[in-house]
Amino acid sequence: MDTTRPPLPPFSVASATEKVRLAEDGWNSRNPEKVALAYTLDSQWRNRSEFVNGREAIIGFLSRKWQRELEYRLIKELWAFTDNRIAVRFAYEWHDDSGNWFRSYGNENWEFEANGLMRKRFASINDVPIQEQDRRFHWPQGRRPDEHPGLSDLGF
Repeated sequence: MDTTRPPLPPFSVASATEKVRLAEDGWNSRNPEKVALAYTLDSQWRNRSEFVNGREAIIGFLSRKWQRELEYRLIKELWAFTDNRIAVRFAYEWHDDSGNWFRSYGNENWEFEANGLMRKRFASINDVPIQEQDRRFHWPQGRRPDEHPGLSDLGF
């Protein structure tokens, strides 16, 4: 049975901002099972050109993602919101198994059920190769510290 996942729609600036930070924290955990709990059992995704449906598929997708995208660190920022929808922009840094670094930029559109679980996620993402010395996301693996700059602060 699905549980309630606050904050719940309809969103305010404060609750939408909190929802975005909670999503960022979840993804930075790199725990596919934990992240998948934020989505409905039949959640629909488009991630780049891949279509993913349901929690089990989300877990598989995220497991593959984080096996390939090493030392993943993500920052999300609220872009806009309505009653049960949130638009987010984000950037994350990672490297492949050959040590090549990337910064990936993107936008997501989210739609939520009344219980706060996300039922739709549409993501568009572009990868930019960077040099290791050009990395900007420096914190220990896991949750981004509150004092670390966000996207706007970094000029992204």
